[in-house]
Amino acid sequence: LQENCQACHRPNGANLGGMVAPMALTNYDEVRPWAKSIAKNVSTKKMPPWHADEKYHGVFKNERAMAQEDIDTIVAWVEQGTKRGNPTDAPDPLTWSDSEWNIGAPDLILEMPEKYFVEDDVEDLYVRFNSKITEEQMPESRFISAIEFKPGSKVVHHIISQPLGGIAPGNDPTVYPEDIGMNFEAGMNVSWQMHYHKEPGPGTGEWDQSRIGLKFYPKGETPKYHLSGAPLGRFDFRIPAGDANYSISSRQKFEHDTQIINFTPHMHLRGKAAKYEAFYPDGTSEVLLEVPEYDFNWQTSYLYKEFKQIPAGTEIEFTSWWDNSDGNPFNPDSSKSVTWGEPTTDEMSFGFMSFIDNSGDASPMFGGGSRGGERRGGPQINLADMIKNLDENGDGKLQLTETPERMQGLFGMIDTDGDAAISMEEAETAMARMGGGSGRGGRGGERGGQRGGQHSQD
Repeated sequence: LQENCQACHRPNGANLGGMVAPMALTNYDEVRPWAKSIAKNVSTKKMPPWHADEKYHGVFKNERAMAQEDIDTIVAWVEQGTKRGNPTDAPDPLTWSDSEWNIGAPDLILEMPEKYFVEDDVEDLYVRFNSKITEEQMPESRFISAIEFKPGSKVVHHIISQPLGGIAPGNDPTVYPEDIGMNFEAGMNVSWQMHYHKEPGPGTGEWDQSRIGLKFYPKGETPKYHLSGAPLGRFDFRIPAGDANYSISSRQKFEHDTQIINFTPHMHLRGKAAKYEAFYPDGTSEVLLEVPEYDFNWQTSYLYKEFKQIPAGTEIEFTSWWDNSDGNPFNPDSSKSVTWGEPTTDEMSFGFMSFIDNSGDASPMFGGGSRGGERRGGPQINLADMIKNLDENGDGKLQLTETPERMQGLFGMIDTDGDAAISMEEAETAMARMGGGSGRGGRGGERGGQRGGQHSQD
């Protein structure tokens, strides 16, 4: 239990994107009432939560997996009546930091610029704030070594903050590997895109003022590598009502030799499975990660133990599957076709990945995305064309009031200068970051009554 469970199951345990362990398991008296449940959950491998295919065992640094010997020990203990061992034979209790931050005491804590009350009648709500880093907070630019988001209430579903990233249920804090960092400039704007989600009703309203903790490299120190990222994603899908195995794909081409650090697939309640595949310039391919049973409540970032080396010209393809049928117990309504949207009852498809460019150039993040070629095809959303079509006041920019409601969730991510308008330059940069896309919606094999499993493509 010390080795596998107590990092979360302890008093004031880890808060992983709002997911907090409901009980402590640090001594016999705490464990005994939960013994049968523990045995069941470790036997089915529901706990510890880890959703990569077992063939990737040992590949990812942050893998949460119990050895079969440990599982057998717990099951045998329960079957024998959960007897207490001799306390003198027990290991010393683990000691934990008193810090409320998993990364340790931050060098800088950022806070939402004001408290916000999420009203009783709210189910899904997006609210945006902007704050500026003052000279007092940070007199000079620094390189970030770790980032931790701290939700200010239990109604926070996720946070997206430019340029610091974000957090969703099940996410660990971001701790950059040695020699890797992100430049954080003095005086820059920080955006807060808050997604609040709860059951509406009298007395359910809550105040929130979420925070972000930052740790820096020592003053004057520049890490060897700068972190880049690509949100492989699509917005042009429609999941048919009742379809148990609908999928799309998108691609990113890397122009230089690159080291991939991690993958983070993201979908909503109908998310079923995800896959990252590399297509190499010599014509070979390799599946880098499969998540056969995606869980919306545990949006894990899969961090390589040894960074994945890919040569220039490699294309990474992200494929996501959804289950919009009655067989999905998490499906809000199988009778509806589903498109892209911010609420958890709509859907998304993003295959986030972080990487470092061996050339020192961040340009792979901004170009080379495949639109499918001969392998795949599909319509793409062009943000520059959208601005031209939706620019009602003719100022050459897209205002929030001119933006379709379904696309408003992306506004804060694309509006990088925080002026409440998206310029052509910002739109082109965002499109390049997306790397284009490729894919199709298709039907695979029937699910056979089990969430996840193997997924065929036609």
